Amino acid sequence: MFSKIDNWIINLLRKIWEPFSRISIFIVFFYFGLLKVLKLSPASPLVANLLSKILAFISFDYFIIFFGLFEMFIGISFILPRIERLAILLLLIHMVIVFTPLVFLPEITWQKFLVPTLEGQYIIKNLALISLAMVIGAHLRKKD
Repeated sequence: MFSKIDNWIINLLRKIWEPFSRISIFIVFFYFGLLKVLKLSPASPLVANLLSKILAFISFDYFIIFFGLFEMFIGISFILPRIERLAILLLLIHMVIVFTPLVFLPEITWQKFLVPTLEGQYIIKNLALISLAMVIGAHLRKKD
């Protein structure tokens, strides 16, 4: 009996994993990007602090809008057919930027060695998004 239920669940997951994964990434990136564009993002102070530390010559007001639009584009890219490779590349570039506070802002992202703050946890959880993008990429058809 449990074997039949297990097989049913596995078959269901095989049918829905791809659209669910793509829509999930779309929602996360588009929504968080939109919050930045609308100047409602709770991440804005962290971004402003990072920008002042590593790219002080760039205006925060322009950067946060550009970064929000960039995130929205990544989200859209995951639901548009045939541009998944671009979406994955942009996601990886985005993640390099997103992980930098762990190094450049340790006073904000770490309570003590290997104990992240809430902001640090927020950043580290992006490993799950990277993994999800890798799964989507692993299921793309090979180009001839």
